[in-house]
Amino acid sequence: MQLIDTHCHIDFSSFEPVRAEVLARAASAHVSHIIVPGVNASGWSNLKSLVLREGELTPHLHMAFGLHPCFLNEHQTQDLEQLEALLASDPVCAVGEIGLDLFIPQADLDQQLLFLRPQLALANKYHLPVLLHVRKAHDLMLKQLRRFKIARGGVVHAFSGSEQQARQYIELGFKLGLGGAVTYERAQKLRRAVQALALEHFVLETDAPDMPLSGYQGLPNEPSRVLDVANIIAEVKGCTLEEVAATTTKQALQLFDLE
Repeated sequence: MQLIDTHCHIDFSSFEPVRAEVLARAASAHVSHIIVPGVNASGWSNLKSLVLREGELTPHLHMAFGLHPCFLNEHQTQDLEQLEALLASDPVCAVGEIGLDLFIPQADLDQQLLFLRPQLALANKYHLPVLLHVRKAHDLMLKQLRRFKIARGGVVHAFSGSEQQARQYIELGFKLGLGGAVTYERAQKLRRAVQALALEHFVLETDAPDMPLSGYQGLPNEPSRVLDVANIIAEVKGCTLEEVAATTTKQALQLFDLE
């Protein structure tokens, strides 16, 4: 059995003193690959160094680069030029983490779109999937995706929307990322969507060190807990852990061209 964490910030400084132990626990939990999304230009160099250094180990690390909507005050327009240079020259598996976030205080939609649209265009230009961060903005994001028609699709990270929204993303070629949210019994809308849709539409993630799972509140998240996510999905779907692992791993391997 193998599992893939399609969204883990293992490059964040909070992992620095414990990264080796965290990755060892992930390997013990059957995690074979980890997608590591970049969030701002200042962190891309460190992310690249980490992945190139650790990527031959198990779990294998794979880098993505993007300009996250929650870090607008750190982005500059020239960062888009740097992003394109990295996409053109480096073994990048996706563009991300990018998106729209209208949940944060004083959210500036115009500025978020100013960075989102060129990044969607770059994903198409370099034939890469995208890792989408979307909060309180699903309809707006769907509008942008219909406009740009992302050829390789991508993942709607930390999906917590309705079945109807899920089906709209699926029609556009996207997978839905399931992580900490689905482990909470109160997440009934999300669990109904998981029950209604085929496993092939989902991939697994942790968003470590963020988005703690039920039972781990107040603790840093880590990629080994993707196994807990898989177990909960098996319970919700009424299938085996092995089925969840096999199907979600197959989707991730194909989507990010990891085979």
